[in-house]
Amino acid sequence: MALMNLPYELRIGWRYTRAAKTTARNGFISFISGVSMLGIALGVAALIIVLSVMNGFQKEVRDRMLSVLAHVEVFDGADQSVADLATLMARLKAQEHVEAAAPFVAAQGLIARGDTMRGVMLRGIDPVLEPLVTPLVKDMPEVLRARLAPGDFGVILGGSLARGLGVTTGDRVTLMVPSGQMTPAGVVPRVKQMTVVGLFDSGHYEFDAGYAYLNISDAQRLFRLTGPTGVRLRLDDFNRSRGVAAAVSADLGTDYWVSDWTRQNRNWFAAVQVEKRLMAIILTLIVAVAAFNLVSTLVMTVTDKRADIAILRTLGASPLSIMGIFVVQGATSGFLGTVAGLGLGVLVAFNIDVIVPFIEHLLGTQFLPQDIYLISQMPSDPQWGDIFPITVSALILSLLATIYPSWRASRINPAEALRYE
Repeated sequence: MALMNLPYELRIGWRYTRAAKTTARNGFISFISGVSMLGIALGVAALIIVLSVMNGFQKEVRDRMLSVLAHVEVFDGADQSVADLATLMARLKAQEHVEAAAPFVAAQGLIARGDTMRGVMLRGIDPVLEPLVTPLVKDMPEVLRARLAPGDFGVILGGSLARGLGVTTGDRVTLMVPSGQMTPAGVVPRVKQMTVVGLFDSGHYEFDAGYAYLNISDAQRLFRLTGPTGVRLRLDDFNRSRGVAAAVSADLGTDYWVSDWTRQNRNWFAAVQVEKRLMAIILTLIVAVAAFNLVSTLVMTVTDKRADIAILRTLGASPLSIMGIFVVQGATSGFLGTVAGLGLGVLVAFNIDVIVPFIEHLLGTQFLPQDIYLISQMPSDPQWGDIFPITVSALILSLLATIYPSWRASRINPAEALRYE
């Protein structure tokens, strides 16, 4: 009864939509219409799922990076030790949005165990101050941080690095630093036996396979430094890192070099953004192809309904009303396909952490080897800022696809259409 109160263009358009699906006489039209709707649904769902996975991948890697990296790092401009650490720390803590600061020593070296040798990024840290700026160190048990006592030359290795060396907690490793000693035989690298006091797992393969922590005073002695090489800062919002780095650089002048986490990983994030845009364009074209399949459906429907159109015209229907009927039919199919794709895409995107492990278990494979893709689980971060434009774009494309067939239907001559009926 509610449909009786609607304009006849809507009623007839809806009737044609239902008839195209249920009437045996229009079986082929029904098939083409169903394929069009299915194509739109799959295109919309694929676009939502892919962009959600890419958002999740970017967010997951970023969060794991920031568990190890500082938001902002300040180095001595002459690549030497920081001379007046107390003054520098006070100036940095006075900066807006800076929550904590900690000195550190950054250097490279080689760690060996027997015949196995690995290059490593060494981080000399203050076990008391470093947890304030590095979530990874903060999450370490307090008893583990306490093992980095000055003078004990203990080292905490990444889990992947330790497995590569074949060591575990309590084992001894040999650390070689590049700046060596001059001898009659030439430059000999300095070598120090160190004890593995613990392991860490950041979830980021690059860090787990190439990072090691030791006490800052031990690092200064190993590399013959009079102080730390820089200061790490943690902000109240990591998105402010670039602005705060610029402000710190302007305040300190050329005596110090300032870097933020976005500059350290600029190439990676730029590549992800470019890939995301390209995938959005490619998948939008898939939706467009599916939407314009509605053209063939409506053309066949118009051909099949020529007599009905002629009768409606003789009863006084205007060409605009005839056009509206077929716009309603095509737009309804596009709307149903878009809604189905939206539901499927959102359902999969919000449950991908359950769906993907089930498929991996079923197939006996792993889609994301950790040593290649940095992370081992398929992430997903559905954002309505992506989902809404996808939905609107699919609806607009579906509506545009109905214009030409509907216009051709409005141009049918009633006399010509009824001549052979």
